[in-house]
Amino acid sequence: MSRFMTLLYGSACYAVFLATFLYAMAFVAGVGVPKHIDNGASTSLLAALAIDLGLLTLFAVQHSGMARPAFKRWWTRYVPQVIERSTFVLVSSLVLLLLFWQWRPLPQVIWQVQPGWAEWSLMAVSLLGWLMVLTSSFTINHFELFGLRQVWLFVRGREAKDEPFVLRAMYRIVRHPLMLGFLIAFWATPYMTLGHLLFSGVVTGYIFVAVKFLEERDLVAAHGEAYREYQRTVPMLVPLPKRR
Repeated sequence: MSRFMTLLYGSACYAVFLATFLYAMAFVAGVGVPKHIDNGASTSLLAALAIDLGLLTLFAVQHSGMARPAFKRWWTRYVPQVIERSTFVLVSSLVLLLLFWQWRPLPQVIWQVQPGWAEWSLMAVSLLGWLMVLTSSFTINHFELFGLRQVWLFVRGREAKDEPFVLRAMYRIVRHPLMLGFLIAFWATPYMTLGHLLFSGVVTGYIFVAVKFLEERDLVAAHGEAYREYQRTVPMLVPLPKRR
């Protein structure tokens, strides 16, 4: 690929991600967009459960599958290494957009906070969760996480190198503050419907399984004893002191 086309492709993938991320905030909050978690085509309870679970499963399989080192080794036989991350970001964003588009609402109310300070407090906590996601991504190199650093280095004729394992900011408190931010954003809502509960519950389960049994295994393989010591001293998601 030419340098210009590589940069254009990486930038376009990042733009799709950014639009998807912003839409996700509105989709979960149920405000500001025409299609969100609590509106859309009406279907039976069983049909809605089947469709929504299918969409969530599709995202989990795609996201975890494409992130595995074994898949990357196979994938980069056909896709240039420099755009592997950008392609992952693009496919993940498109799968999420499909989820937003085809999500079926389950409007039964689980809880509802009356308008006032409690409602605004929960909305503020949710916004803080999204802010935690963003700040955590910048702590570990936001632009590498979403593929821009790789294409920019390629354009400049430089090779991307793995960065050393270093603890910064919130990563000293929990091992996965980015995922903790998502959990806070999803659960801190003044208006919890059955559909929102399904979304939050399934995503929470996926995060715990993917982080504990997939991502952390890869991190141990990459960083060895340094990461094992990190596991022993810093909690995974819940910021509570670990027992010695």
